Amino acid sequence: MTAVRDPLARLRDAAGRRAAAGLRRSLRPRPDGLTDLASNDYLGLSGDPRLVEGAVAAAREWGTGSTGSRLVTGTTELHAELDRRLAAFTGSAAGLVFSSGFLANLGAVTALAGPDTLVVSDQVNHASIVDACRLSRSRVVIVPHRDAAAAERALAEREEDHAVVVTDAVFSVDGDLAPLGALHAAVRAHGALLLVDEAHALGVVGDGGRGAAHAAGLAGEPDVVLTLTLSKSLASQGGAVLGAPEVIDALVDTGRSFIFDTGLNPPAAGAALAALDVLGSDPGLPGRARERALAISNLAAGSGLETAPPAAAVVPVFLGEPQAAVRAAEICAEHGLRVGCFRPPSVPKGRACLRLTARATLDESDLTRLRAALAEIASSTGRSLHP
Repeated sequence: MTAVRDPLARLRDAAGRRAAAGLRRSLRPRPDGLTDLASNDYLGLSGDPRLVEGAVAAAREWGTGSTGSRLVTGTTELHAELDRRLAAFTGSAAGLVFSSGFLANLGAVTALAGPDTLVVSDQVNHASIVDACRLSRSRVVIVPHRDAAAAERALAEREEDHAVVVTDAVFSVDGDLAPLGALHAAVRAHGALLLVDEAHALGVVGDGGRGAAHAAGLAGEPDVVLTLTLSKSLASQGGAVLGAPEVIDALVDTGRSFIFDTGLNPPAAGAALAALDVLGSDPGLPGRARERALAISNLAAGSGLETAPPAAAVVPVFLGEPQAAVRAAEICAEHGLRVGCFRPPSVPKGRACLRLTARATLDESDLTRLRAALAEIASSTGRSLHP
C-alpha cells in the first residue's frame, strides 16, 4: 500500500530552508520597551489624546463595528465626511474610503484595468500593487525603478485601447520619490491614467503633508488617481481612493474589494478625522518628520553605512545579506531601539537592509542612541564604506 503523504511536510521543509537562509519571521508584541524607529507612525499621532477621543466619540455614537459593507449598512455620516475630507485635503474631486490601503489598491487597479487595458507598473511597487496587477486581467509591463522614459515607451507601443501607469509616490523601503511630473506628462500624451499610491507620502510630503501628487502640482488633475492608507501618518486604520467622480462611481459599481468587504469601523474613521484636524492645526508636523529623517540619514552616512537621502520619513540602511541585517537589528535592540529588518522577498537578493523610520516626535536622546548603534553596526558587520 502506498504511504499517505504528509501534507504539512513541504511547509516544514520550506520553513527549514528559510531558517537556514536567515529569512524566518516572528511576531513581536508591543510595547517592548524599545524606542520606535520601525513603525509608520510618522507624525507620532498614535495614542495622541485627540485621536483617542475621536475614536471613542465615534464608538459611542456609531458602535464598534460598521455592521456590513458600505453599500448595505456600513456607511455612516463619519464615512461620508471622511470621503469628503480626504478628497479636499489632497485637492481631489472625490473620495471613497476602504477598510485598508491594501484593498484600496486592489480595488482601484482592478476596476480601472481589464483585458483592453495595459497596466505599467514600477519594478519595486508595493505588494498590494503587485497583487492588484496579477488580478487585473490586463497585460502588465514592469518597468525599471523610477524610469519614466520606459513607462512612456510602453504606453507608446501598446496595442490596448486604454492604459494605467501605477506607482508608489514614496517607495516603502528605499524611501525615494517617484518622478510624478514625468510620469504624468507620459500619461497625458498617450491618453492614459496615472495611479499614485500616497501611502508613505500623505502627512509627510508637500505643503501641510498633502502628499506627493499635490507637491508635484497634480492635485485634481482628471487623469490622476490617488490611493492612500489611514494607518501611517494618520495613525488610524483603513484606506481610500481619490480622483474624478467617474473613478469613484466605477469603484462603487464594480470594485470587488469595496463591494464585498465590510466597511471601515467607525472608531477608525473618527480617529482619522481627528488626525486631519491635527494636521490642519499644526501644519509644521510634516516638516518636523522630514527633518528627523534627514538627521537619521546623516547619522547612517556619517557612520560609513550605505543609505539614501530621504524623500519623506523612510531611511534605508543597506547591509547586503539577511544575516547582517538581522545582526544589525539586534544591535539596535541592545541600544534600546526597535527598527525594521527587511530581507528577501521584501527586498531584492543582496539588498537586505534596516528600514529606519522617522517620527516628528523623536528627540535628541533617541538620535544619540541611534548614532552609537550605527557606529557599532558599521564596525561589527564590516559594512562601513569608510576606508
